[in-house]
Amino acid sequence: MKPVIETHGLCKSYGGRTVVDHLDLTVPQGCVYGFLGPNGAGKSTTMKMLLGLVHPTGGSVELLGHTLNEENRIGLLRQTGSLIESPSGYLHLTARENLAIAADLKGVERRDIDRVLDVVHLTSAANRKVGQYSLGMKQRLGIATALLGSPKLLILDEPTNGLDPAGIQEMRSLIAAMPESTGATVLISSHLLGEMEQMVSQVGILNHGKLLFEGPLAALQRHARGGVLLRVLDAQRAAAVLQAQGIRAVTRPVQPDTLELPPMPDEALAALVGALAGSGAGVVGLTSQTKNLEEIFLSLTKGDGEVA
Repeated sequence: MKPVIETHGLCKSYGGRTVVDHLDLTVPQGCVYGFLGPNGAGKSTTMKMLLGLVHPTGGSVELLGHTLNEENRIGLLRQTGSLIESPSGYLHLTARENLAIAADLKGVERRDIDRVLDVVHLTSAANRKVGQYSLGMKQRLGIATALLGSPKLLILDEPTNGLDPAGIQEMRSLIAAMPESTGATVLISSHLLGEMEQMVSQVGILNHGKLLFEGPLAALQRHARGGVLLRVLDAQRAAAVLQAQGIRAVTRPVQPDTLELPPMPDEALAALVGALAGSGAGVVGLTSQTKNLEEIFLSLTKGDGEVA
C-alpha cells in the first residue's frame, strides 16, 4: 500500500542556514503519525513544504501517491486538511456559521457541517458564538474546518499547544480515534514528546532538521530499555559474580543491598539471576527500568542532533 506521505531528500535553507536537512519521511496510510522534536527542529517548515506553502531548497514531496508540483497542488490539497497556525474565525459568528463560510470557500456541501461538528464533539455548542469558546473549543473548531470535504490526510501542527490539561486529554482522545472516525491519516507535530504516546502509532523524531528515528511506536522499546535494579541479600557475593561475568554494577549508597546493572536482554538477565541464586547471593527483588519519550529523545541525541 502506497504511503500517504513520502519525502525524498527534502531540504530547506534560509540565508545559508539549513532548517530541514535531507529528510526522508514515510507516513503509512491509516495511522496517526507523531512528528516529534523540540521547538526549532524543523517540524513546522516541513509541514508547510508538505502543503506547498514553502518551496523546498531540494528534494521532493509525494502526497497521496503523487509528486507534489504546481500543476497538481490544488487537486492534492483538496484531499488534505490542515491546521498549521492558531485557528482563526469570525468571533461574532457561531461555529455553524463559520463552518458554512468555510464550506462555501472549499466548495463543499453544507450538509457536511453536522458530520464534522459531531466528530470534534461541538454539536451542542454549534450555535454559540466562537468568541465565547475556550481555546480548546477553538482548536476543535479549527480541526472541524480542516475535516470539511472528508480529506484523506490531516496535517496538524501542535494542536495541543496552550491547552489546559483537560483540553489536552480531550484532544488526545479525538486525534487517536481520527483514522477510525474519519478515515483520514493524521500527521501531528508536537514538542511535548511524552503526551504523544497516548495517540500515535507511528513516530518520527526530528532534531536540527535531521530525522533521528522513524518507525512504529513499539519499535522505540529498544531505546526505552533502561537499567536493572537488583536487590540481594549478600551484595559482596553478588558483586563477585557480576565481576566474574564482566558485568559492571553500581551500588547505591542509600541502598547498599541494591545493585544497578546496565540494560541487558531478557535471556541474559535470566541467566544472571540463576547464577546469583546458585552462588548464594540471595536475589530478593528485580526491577527493569524504562525510559519515557523525553528520555529516549535525549538518548538519541548528543545535543548536536547526531544519533547517540
